[in-house]
Amino acid sequence: MELSIFFAGTGGSVPSRGRGLPAIVVQRGGERLLFDCGEGTQRQLLRSIGLPDFERVFITHFHADHWLGLPGMLKTFALRERSAPLTVYGPPGLTALMDSVRPIFGRSLPYRLSFVEIESWGDVAFDGYKIASVPVQHGGREAYGYVLAEDDRPGEFDPAAAEALGVPSGPMFGLLQRGTSIEVDVGGSAREVRPDQVMGDPRPGRRIAISGDTSPCEALSVAAHGVRVLVHEATFMQEDRDRARDTGHSTAHQAALIAHDAEAELLALTHISARYKPSDVLAQARESFEPVVAPRDFDTIEVPQHERGAPHVVTWEERRRREPVESIATP
Repeated sequence: MELSIFFAGTGGSVPSRGRGLPAIVVQRGGERLLFDCGEGTQRQLLRSIGLPDFERVFITHFHADHWLGLPGMLKTFALRERSAPLTVYGPPGLTALMDSVRPIFGRSLPYRLSFVEIESWGDVAFDGYKIASVPVQHGGREAYGYVLAEDDRPGEFDPAAAEALGVPSGPMFGLLQRGTSIEVDVGGSAREVRPDQVMGDPRPGRRIAISGDTSPCEALSVAAHGVRVLVHEATFMQEDRDRARDTGHSTAHQAALIAHDAEAELLALTHISARYKPSDVLAQARESFEPVVAPRDFDTIEVPQHERGAPHVVTWEERRRREPVESIATP
């Protein structure tokens, strides 16, 4: 199953010519999840992959650059007569915030809209994966990072082991792979064959973490341990670390140290300020952690299963070359 991270907006608190405000789309199979929705997110999506009918939106915190695009998006969904339900998740206070701007997107909608306030360290379970909220440090108000963790997959089936136990190839192989014990006839005697006799060890599901806005945070390092991809903010360079501390943000160097401590496979830097050159931000992070990238708007990180290789960036230009534009955009 495909798992990818699309960067609709990678800028800091103020949009720049080259970077929109924070918004990340995680695609898992046919499902798309939106993490944060800064002002202009609709337009960013319409310029790239199209505006999907998201089923779930996750807000990291309530600073305007992370949610102000949501009311307009909710209104757009109503104007195009969406019928599928939509759930927005976020820290405590989400419902009150959305109620305060409800006149913008309408009190009567053609679809069911729900707001779910997640407790700190809460888990929300879905089909095949869960999303955990991680309390991070961003000023006095509650702010979350999120970790998406897939369920473990069954181990690989060993046909040679099955045949050695007398299992004929065919439908019985499928039953064992689906976790069902079977009986086989061996020399006129019935023998039970269990899935654990022919299946390898469970294979770990993929995990990705998104920091939101935060100062260096041990809780995030622990929760993100061993993730395939850590998406972490890098609002400041190390020479401005005092300002980063005062505003509840991280430097590129500090983000790299978190990735190192978490033993992440790949660090993706976001929330990059227009005051810096992205190449300088990237170079500073690489002094402490080598596998790091600084995606641009519309870049994607593909996250394959562990046995199929490392996470890697596909630039927007590369994606457009390999996929016709009409197949990328979603009506």
